Amino acid sequence: MRLRTPLALLGAALLVLVGPPLLTTGSGADTGTQIPGLRFMVPNTPGGGYDITARTAAKNAEDAGLTHNIEVFNLPGAGGTVGLTRLAGEHGNGRLAMSMGLGVVGAVHTNKSQKTLGDTTPIARLTEEQDIVVVAEDSPYKTIQDLLDAWRKDPGKLPVGGGSSPGGPDHLAPMLMAQAAGIAPRSVNYIPFDGGGELLASILGSKVAFGVSGVGEYLDQIESGELRLLAVTGPKRVPGLDAPTLREAGLDTDFTNWRGIVAPPGLSDAERDKLVTLIRKLHDSPEWQESLKKNRWDDAFLTGDKFGDFLDAQNQRVDSVLKELGL
Repeated sequence: MRLRTPLALLGAALLVLVGPPLLTTGSGADTGTQIPGLRFMVPNTPGGGYDITARTAAKNAEDAGLTHNIEVFNLPGAGGTVGLTRLAGEHGNGRLAMSMGLGVVGAVHTNKSQKTLGDTTPIARLTEEQDIVVVAEDSPYKTIQDLLDAWRKDPGKLPVGGGSSPGGPDHLAPMLMAQAAGIAPRSVNYIPFDGGGELLASILGSKVAFGVSGVGEYLDQIESGELRLLAVTGPKRVPGLDAPTLREAGLDTDFTNWRGIVAPPGLSDAERDKLVTLIRKLHDSPEWQESLKKNRWDDAFLTGDKFGDFLDAQNQRVDSVLKELGL
């Protein structure tokens, strides 16, 4: 008994020390997802798709207990290539990631950026999203057919605004619309804005005849009646939104956007794997799954090397589409 008592006390002490961390859930420590000082860069202005995606991901990750105190900051400019250049210069920084998507792929081409997505570490593709065609509530265009009729008559007099640089999704979508409507893409008066926040003000202020943006960016304004939704650009209608697809409007085209996360170059395997693990567990969390539904985002999860292959294919696709449209 004299021998057992000290051993029993020692065992109890070890259980006290070891037990809580093994049994604790949601701290991030047991899942390998804690990254102290993690920062998410948004390469456009507040209110845009990259911004909403980054802030939603950061909040969901914290609410799910995967990591804590993620800083989200904006570094806009040149369609996202200012942020891309900054990211590429943060060689080996495993505590920085950037929210991005098709718009950055296009901006690399049209801005002739010296840095490309090949200079980053692919982490994950998160979502796919339809674009929407919207006008202000006082617009004379009540339907997509009203808009198309006026656009065909004089394309140059109907400026279209988008929250991405030429080559990005909000530019490619109306160009493909124009081509399908029998309008020469070169005659389209496209006005780029650095994100959906700037674009919204121009639509509401009637500085553009119509706008094209991601469906998740303007849901509040559509529901409040500030914006009138005329059409969605994807292959099927968006649940909960009363708007036809472009094909239903007689245009033989459809288009979807996507968004994801990349990190600086030069990460160790451990640093890359930790970021991938964090985003994978974020994707699987109830918090993120609820955000997908709330924002009408389609789940398009893809990680690591497979996401890298996807980025290469998207780069080639944008190049070919721009050439096909004569842009």
